[in-house]
Amino acid sequence: MLRLAIDGAALEFERYAGPAGRAPLVFLHEGLGSLTQWWGVPAELCERAGRAGLAYARAGHGRSQPPVLRHGIRYMHHEAEVVLPEVLTRFGLSAPVLVGHSDGASIALRNAVTAGAGAVRGLVLVAPHVVVEDRTVAGIAAAGDTWRSTPLAERLGRHHDDAAALFRFWHDTWLDPAFRSWDIRDGLEGIDVPMLLIQGADDEYGTMAQLDEIAARVRGPVQRLELEACGHSPHLDQRERTVEAIVGFLAAID
Repeated sequence: MLRLAIDGAALEFERYAGPAGRAPLVFLHEGLGSLTQWWGVPAELCERAGRAGLAYARAGHGRSQPPVLRHGIRYMHHEAEVVLPEVLTRFGLSAPVLVGHSDGASIALRNAVTAGAGAVRGLVLVAPHVVVEDRTVAGIAAAGDTWRSTPLAERLGRHHDDAAALFRFWHDTWLDPAFRSWDIRDGLEGIDVPMLLIQGADDEYGTMAQLDEIAARVRGPVQRLELEACGHSPHLDQRERTVEAIVGFLAAID
């Protein structure tokens, strides 16, 4: 693992070797995620797809330092428009395929909108959010109950230096009444790169409507994988089907 100061915080990184000349994969984790909570999926995908890759833990996640500012309900905008571009520049990565889960998928989408034509080669979006649904709010409220009544704090503490601060920020931000107006659909019409959308039918934080909203707006080719008996983490709940779909999608991208 590597550590590198980005936007005022030392962030934790992992790099995966692969051949030059093919678009690298950059992995963006979920709202309570970290490098360890990918459970080896980035390394497996890079190996099976024959590509180099990079994953990092956002500020306040995993072993990365806390952010200088948390940016409230615009934290994903800040990550997409400030932090991720700096990460790509510092590692010399141009036109990657962004592989994002949940918040990471939303960050990937926003980056594709704001970074300009040619900045990304493709998008793999697992359980993305573009608007706040009632199910999202209910799921996060339920997570708060789980935090208070189960050993969730202990489990998250194995992956994060300050799991309590991270959980409070994630929980309180998404349940802030002002966050109900959060909407990143603006500008999706400018995305013209290949995209793979993956969603579990039993996702406690979102529905297939998120995929519908994206597919109806973007201009590039869209593939969808909708998984029955699958929750918010298809790459863990149905790992082999998800990995196979991503590897197949990547086969058509240089």
